[in-house]
Amino acid sequence: MSEEAPSAQREAIAGSAVATGKGDDGTTGLLYGGRITKDDARTEAYGTIDEAVAALGLARAEVGALREADQLPTAVAHFGEMLLTIQRDLFVAGAELATNPKAWERLEDGLTRVDEAMLLRLEGMLREAEASVEMPREFTVPGADRLSAALELARTVIRRAERRVIALDSERLVPGAWLMPYLNRLADLLWVLARLAERALGASTTKVRV
Repeated sequence: MSEEAPSAQREAIAGSAVATGKGDDGTTGLLYGGRITKDDARTEAYGTIDEAVAALGLARAEVGALREADQLPTAVAHFGEMLLTIQRDLFVAGAELATNPKAWERLEDGLTRVDEAMLLRLEGMLREAEASVEMPREFTVPGADRLSAALELARTVIRRAERRVIALDSERLVPGAWLMPYLNRLADLLWVLARLAERALGASTTKVRV
């Protein structure tokens, strides 16, 4: 790269509504002040939460596409609203993980910290979904249809986020008591929703006997 490139980059950033250049040194800001490296365990955790939000967006977009094509079964018609609720919940989870520990007292339940009410709501969704579908006894292979595949993708990302959060918790870097149970229950819910989607769309579930 030529010596003129950094200057040109700064000029480009000056005209950008998004880029600040502050992260060019490999750091990122925390809520309520402070900076950490982009490969910090906390960044990895809330970055994985962000991935899950995007994966859920794929599932929600598929619901919208089925509705637009007038092919959305009644059994999954509520998925779009449910998934949007979960995406918003995950923004709360991300905020909790991205907050400077020195400012944890400023966190608010349900807004910037996962609380028991959020977990209870999720468990209600899980009970309702479980009552609507027969659980397979074997392992299932994702890909029977696009909606269930997107839900399975989101589930695996949530499981990775859960592992990252458990590692943080061992270092006492998780502010609240409800984030880990929430992620655990969410992965369960997404698995059940994927099975419900398969059944509703008439897809043939591929199973693996172990």
